[in-house]
Amino acid sequence: MFMLVNCSNCRTPLQLPPGARSIRCAICQAVTQIADARNAPPPSHSHATPPPPGPPAPPSPYSHAPPGPLPNSHGRKKAVIVGISYRYSRHELKGCLNDAKCMKYLLMNKFQFPEASIIMLTEAETDPYKIPTKHNMRMALYWLVQGCQPGDSLVFHYSGHGSRQRNYNGDEVDGYDETLCPLDFETQGMIVDDEINASIVRPLPHGVRLHAIIDACHSGTVLDLPFLCRMDRSGKYVWEDHRPRSGVWKGSNGGEVISFSGCDDDQTSADTSALSKITSTGAMTFCFIQAIERGHGTTYGSILNAMRTAIRDAGGSGLDLGGSVVTSLLTMLVSGGSLSSGGFRQEPQLTACQPFDVYAKPFSL
Repeated sequence: MFMLVNCSNCRTPLQLPPGARSIRCAICQAVTQIADARNAPPPSHSHATPPPPGPPAPPSPYSHAPPGPLPNSHGRKKAVIVGISYRYSRHELKGCLNDAKCMKYLLMNKFQFPEASIIMLTEAETDPYKIPTKHNMRMALYWLVQGCQPGDSLVFHYSGHGSRQRNYNGDEVDGYDETLCPLDFETQGMIVDDEINASIVRPLPHGVRLHAIIDACHSGTVLDLPFLCRMDRSGKYVWEDHRPRSGVWKGSNGGEVISFSGCDDDQTSADTSALSKITSTGAMTFCFIQAIERGHGTTYGSILNAMRTAIRDAGGSGLDLGGSVVTSLLTMLVSGGSLSSGGFRQEPQLTACQPFDVYAKPFSL
């Protein structure tokens, strides 16, 4: 049975394995010694030379806010970008690493996110803390909201496998929990929407904005937000109430949380591998970036409508990016700039903590 101890440095609760006498904090890397008077050795008066210290652990990117200028009057910008290809496995995806690269490029060049304030978790990273394992994804999400202040703008982008599993506590309208699949999900398990909600939604204080862009299967309500914008093909919409019958509040602590996802909870998401024999991207990420670059990023409704139209009517030059801040990267990654003819059977979704007029509310990151 595990016991909880607080880190001696940052006070983060840690699970101590049975019999362990010390534990290293995954957040700040401090080692906490566990005192046990019953098993403590008798005091020694010898002057033996202590053993030399071992090699220092590599620094963790999650121990503090990334370096950079002090927050300005508009607050800080921080982002966590996850792209998982599951390479060399039967679950391999083609476009997720490209999605991560494109999203980072967009955030830096279109929305002025400092590069030092963006944590990338992909299999291409050499830093062991930035491989998209379940543990590293959890720590990155913790870092994203840690110390946030009014005026801050946070972004979580995920491109990878999504799934769902039966819900037994009655807090899901459709009876299923939605999940994200870390690189090691087959051995360590998936990250369930309840945990995502508890990690980055409910702690968010007033004045902080969080946008999630989730390009995965079954991702419609993967942040467990209370309201879903149900939009038809004409662009008309209604807000569905997804608050659990248990009465548990799944919104924030006053902050604003809005999520774009690749498809409804019962749908799957596609990539654009039909475009090119060289490489591909996720269809949802591609359409999200295109909507912004084509001038449809003025409101949340215009973005969602443009994304749904592009995916539904994909073909020909439907996704030609034209001249834009990310054109050079996307056209290099996706030859031709359009989805395969015939479209995809997925409908991007919008969820939020509170209903709002999607065609009146300005979009900004």
